[in-house]
Amino acid sequence: MDSSPEILPAIASLSLSVVSFLNTTFHRPEHHLDLSESTHLVTELDTRCSELTHHLTDLTRRLDTSLVSCASSSDRISDALLHVNRQLQDLKSKSSSLASSSDGKAEEMLVDELPALAKEVARVAMVRNYAETALKLDSLVGDIEDAVTSVMNKNLKKNSTRQYSEEIRFSAITSLKSIEDVLASVTREHPQWVRLVSAADHRVDRALAILRPQAVADHRALLISIGWPPSLSTLSSSNIEGRRISEVRNPLSAMHGEMKQKYCEIFLALCSLQELQRRRKSRQLEGYNRDIFQYQPLWGIEELVNPLSLAFLHHFQKWVDKPEFIFALIYKNTRDYIDSVDELLQPLVDEAMLTGYSCREEWISAMVTSLSTYLAKELFPAYVSHLDEESTVEVRLQARMSWLHLVDLMISFDKKIHALAALSGILDSTEEYSLLQRMSSLSVFCDRPDWLDLWVHIEHDNVIEKLKPEMEDERNWTTKTRGAVLFPGSEDYKSPVASSIVLKHVSSVIDRCRSIPSVFLRSRFVRLVGAPIIQTFLNCLLTKCLEAEGLTALADDDAVARVMTSVNSAHHLESILIEWCDDIIFVEMGLAEDVESEKGFRESSLSTGITEGNGNGVLDEEIVKLEEFRKEWVNKLTNVVLRGFDAQIRDYIRNRKQWQEKIEEGWTVTKSFVVALDYLQGKMSKLEEGLNSMDFTSVWRSLATGIDRLIFNGILMSNTKVYNGGVERFAGDMDVLFGVFRSWCLRPQGFFPRVSEGLKLLKLEEKILQDVYIQGEGWMKHNGIRHLSVADAEKIARCRVFT
Repeated sequence: MDSSPEILPAIASLSLSVVSFLNTTFHRPEHHLDLSESTHLVTELDTRCSELTHHLTDLTRRLDTSLVSCASSSDRISDALLHVNRQLQDLKSKSSSLASSSDGKAEEMLVDELPALAKEVARVAMVRNYAETALKLDSLVGDIEDAVTSVMNKNLKKNSTRQYSEEIRFSAITSLKSIEDVLASVTREHPQWVRLVSAADHRVDRALAILRPQAVADHRALLISIGWPPSLSTLSSSNIEGRRISEVRNPLSAMHGEMKQKYCEIFLALCSLQELQRRRKSRQLEGYNRDIFQYQPLWGIEELVNPLSLAFLHHFQKWVDKPEFIFALIYKNTRDYIDSVDELLQPLVDEAMLTGYSCREEWISAMVTSLSTYLAKELFPAYVSHLDEESTVEVRLQARMSWLHLVDLMISFDKKIHALAALSGILDSTEEYSLLQRMSSLSVFCDRPDWLDLWVHIEHDNVIEKLKPEMEDERNWTTKTRGAVLFPGSEDYKSPVASSIVLKHVSSVIDRCRSIPSVFLRSRFVRLVGAPIIQTFLNCLLTKCLEAEGLTALADDDAVARVMTSVNSAHHLESILIEWCDDIIFVEMGLAEDVESEKGFRESSLSTGITEGNGNGVLDEEIVKLEEFRKEWVNKLTNVVLRGFDAQIRDYIRNRKQWQEKIEEGWTVTKSFVVALDYLQGKMSKLEEGLNSMDFTSVWRSLATGIDRLIFNGILMSNTKVYNGGVERFAGDMDVLFGVFRSWCLRPQGFFPRVSEGLKLLKLEEKILQDVYIQGEGWMKHNGIRHLSVADAEKIARCRVFT
């Protein structure tokens, strides 16, 4: 006899968990119940029931423990409250007796006991608050530990329970945030509860030590399932720039539906855990130096970049001799995925309240960091070993050129990365150096200053080797050379092409150091490479001047021309360097050196300028040396002309008889004085033609001062008797002398103060001039004599003969 079929229960009578299980197991029509598979299904259900029973037993045990602890605390609180109640009853009875009694002693007794009672009430309230906080923390930490136990269960990794696993993880994160809120409140309001906070932190740390690695492992497994990292096998040296490469599938953009939701959930969990850790560290370092808590990269972005970096290594090992391919590969992948990373992940970072993080910034810095790590571990050690090898000159030269080529690639790469970052809106006008260091491949030199010194040595030798033949080429010492592009301002200083060549090399050194992310290392690079270039050029100028002086003592026009060319070169270089020192990069380097030498920031750094000798200028010493060189040889040029003028005017000064006679008829100037003036005017014309305007101004002013002293001492202070005709002759000669200098100033008499005032005394009437003996200094001030002493005026007055 056939048995009747078993009637299945109605769906409405089933629980939600049973319906969810049936929907998961039989989610497609073709999944019908096969009797052959029923045994496995029953076994699986029995196993799960057993595990759930075991888990329920564990939870029951923990609940019992918590209830016992709670009951113990409740007993203590109840005893305290009963004690307070008894004291309140006593207070009530005493108040009643006080009201019925007029005795003042009872009132005095009550007043004495009130402070103690208030103190006891406050203590009980504090104990109650402590107990409630401890119970709350214990409950929250227990929830986290239960969630950690559930997350560690291997069965939760199956597809059928993945959603449940994520729910548990987010529940644990929510509890962690609640605990952090409680601990922050306790730290702020009850700093004496140190042991309670320490105990809770210890248990939370143990939970986080499991939650984060598990979340990272789930994230990595999910990345593998979506096909990350993307394939790089289609790349080669011929298509590395991406011009002829087929579109590579972007796994991040290809995610859809449930897979995208799963990835977003696990990435959000990582961001939430990182934000929680940052809050915890900030709380734990409250009151301490927070600089200890350094910046941490975004965990989720790091997990994206790490497998990509491992994929890069396969190609990098084949391109050791072609590093340009390495930089091109890194840049291409950085550029290709930055938009998808930002669009997919930035909303999740914002949702996790992880402030201060930009996915674009983190993606670029993580990719650059992976490149810097490879350079520091693999490429640079190989290049250093090649430089240290004892081999032929050609091999060492090739190793140096390879080093410079690698540095050139790093500088070019950093410029492209910064342009990409600026295009993405990351960098603003006020650049942050920590961000620049994370986005610069040259950051390897920040960790290895010895490599920077090696680079400095190679760079210096390379520049000097190029500079020496250019300095030896006489064509570069002319102001105009066919095909040469003069540096701006060279025409104003009448500077030769050589100074423009030196400035070009120094400018190149400064441009190369701009990409170094450390300001102090920039300053060191400029001092060790740029300063020696200037010193080499200054030595060349000094050699040329000494050779010219040694041959003819600067009596020859060609020798003077060589000195003037050197002075013009030095002044041009000095002016450009001073102009550069106003640039922000030099100001920062100067201040960075102050900080490095523990001088700190000084207001004089900004108020007195970068080149005022306060030690803040990176090229301050070189500017001072150029100024000293220029002044020294301008003085020598002045002395040469002054010595020649002295030789020409010697007969004119020695002829004392001429001051007793009138000038020859038909002449406006003394004949012997004409020769000296002709010499002076000829030399001044050549100096004006060959010397820059600023140094020429110094020359003619110094000459005027020297000639003023020479004529004053040689004629007016020589006890020579001067008659009326001599005064007329002397006035005419001086007027011609002043006329020579009138081409460069409107009132040349002002640059011959003693001669002008001496002539003024000679022109006075006898009665007025004699008053100098009587009134002295007062008379001189009244008559505008300010550059002569009373003794000088009296001496001139005694030499004046009136006829």
